[in-house]
Amino acid sequence: MKDVDLNLLPSLQALLELRNVSRAAERMHLSQPAMSAALGRLRRHFNDELLVRSGRGYGLTPFAQALAPRVDQALTDVQDAMQLRTDFDPADSDRTFVLAASDYVTGVLIRHLRARIATEAPGITVDFVPTSRARLRPGLEAFSDIDLLVGPMGFDLGGSSRQLFRDEFVVVLDPANPLLQRPALTVGDIATAPQAVGEFGGSIVTPPMQFFQRLGQSPAIAARVAGLQALPSVVEGTDLVALVPRMLAARAARCQGITVVEFAEDLEVPLVEAMYWHPLQTSDPANLWLRSLMQRAVQDLDEPGVDPHPVRIEAAPRD
Repeated sequence: MKDVDLNLLPSLQALLELRNVSRAAERMHLSQPAMSAALGRLRRHFNDELLVRSGRGYGLTPFAQALAPRVDQALTDVQDAMQLRTDFDPADSDRTFVLAASDYVTGVLIRHLRARIATEAPGITVDFVPTSRARLRPGLEAFSDIDLLVGPMGFDLGGSSRQLFRDEFVVVLDPANPLLQRPALTVGDIATAPQAVGEFGGSIVTPPMQFFQRLGQSPAIAARVAGLQALPSVVEGTDLVALVPRMLAARAARCQGITVVEFAEDLEVPLVEAMYWHPLQTSDPANLWLRSLMQRAVQDLDEPGVDPHPVRIEAAPRD
């Protein structure tokens, strides 16, 4: 690599993204002749024109189109590597960490996390963003602008990971829902009742939907919301039912008019949340501290139990 000038990488990225020498020069704070010279060196190195005239502007050659995502990834990796530090003192740091999580995870963890930050690292800020931000980019590119992602296991979220906490789904419904008048409830009863579901975009099949598929049931979906947090409010005062994590149901039951119905033990619908990070940050002291903070915040989860309806949901009617 002795004949490769890595200082040209940022200019190459700007040229491939903007497809304009003048605008790339402006972004890089270079003169137009300097950027033109950089383009010339890059053309000689790759033996390709990279930018070609297309109408009134410029377009990318097929080679440049294939090169662009690799250049983006290379610069992301370099930036991640340059952010690594051999020491990190959270008590003296004013760093802002970006954590991607669902509305459910944010709801159950944020107060515990902020309480620990207030005592351990008052200058540090943790900015919670939706997990949708991470899914906008494939693979490890998801970690280009976040430090940690909290999401369910089993969805190929990428990066290094470690289990964080475990929950399970229960059914929430209004106390006046006619289903509660039945002497017994089955999965079929829940599947055929009008159902509110939480969605996360794309082709993600949530654990409740996987559960129904596994049992050969097709839920009668009547309402869709983004995420899980709003589901207890949606079913309150209606004939709708919804599957939500137990910790979310317990919090909602304290302040909303809902009833919680559990599944029989052999029908558990588990939800295992894990934290994910870029492999390059595995040994980074700052990221290590953030992951440790998350684990300690999970230990503070003290959501009270919920008094469930006496009837549990069975797979099929009992003889």
